[in-house]
Amino acid sequence: MASKWKERSVLPGFGLSMGFTVLYLSLIVLFPLSAIFIKTSGLTWMQFWQTISDARVVASYKISFGTAFGAAVINTIFGFIVAWVLVRYSFPGKRFVDALVDLPFALPTAVAGIALTTIYSKNGWIGSILEPLGFKVAYTPIGIMIALTFIGIPFVVRTLQPVIEELQKETEEAAVSLGAHRWKTFTKVIFPELLPAALTGFTLAFARAVGEYGSVVFISGNMPMKTEIAPLLIMTKLEQYDYAGATAIALVMLVISFFLLLVINFIQWRANRFNVT
Repeated sequence: MASKWKERSVLPGFGLSMGFTVLYLSLIVLFPLSAIFIKTSGLTWMQFWQTISDARVVASYKISFGTAFGAAVINTIFGFIVAWVLVRYSFPGKRFVDALVDLPFALPTAVAGIALTTIYSKNGWIGSILEPLGFKVAYTPIGIMIALTFIGIPFVVRTLQPVIEELQKETEEAAVSLGAHRWKTFTKVIFPELLPAALTGFTLAFARAVGEYGSVVFISGNMPMKTEIAPLLIMTKLEQYDYAGATAIALVMLVISFFLLLVINFIQWRANRFNVT
């Protein structure tokens, strides 16, 4: 008799769960993104091409993706160091430093942008020191990269921390006992284990930086062809009621970002497969 009754899980089955998943993603992700395609379709091919190939628009793409990529690389390198220190060492004020990592999550991006501009401007605390040395930060691509680094560091640190915690110190000690020096131990033992997580952190930081607006708009100076980011150009077109032009620029950013994320995810998949084998 009991065999006739199927064992039921507390959680819903695959069919119901998949249905909720598709519905949720459609409402939150697919429908808003489809609106971009629908609005852009109101343009002719010639109008679309003229909009996205304008010299000012192309320059904004280069600034947005170039600074986002640079900031993601910086965050990956130094985010690993921060995560390693927080996991492997005990020191006074460790909890305070750990809390500082999450500060960009809690701080409004506009406030961060104003604070960074104040610090790195010509009369700021750091800017007043760098300016006489010939280094101008505020209102340059360097300033944009600093702002994007600020808002992206938590993604890398929080992604790497749990993976570092799971690393076996005995493996590293065994490598050292067998004669491997520090660099070889890092490249052959530690780095392969951390590579997938590092790529994930890089992807999250890069994706966050590409669409950032609030923290960049103040420190960039918004100079066309020099420090004007694509999100700002989209906002400008929206203020001019050029909705189709704004969605056309957004569509190009969406396609490029999606392609780059696919490439990074493929590299991550290959890295995971290599570690398993």
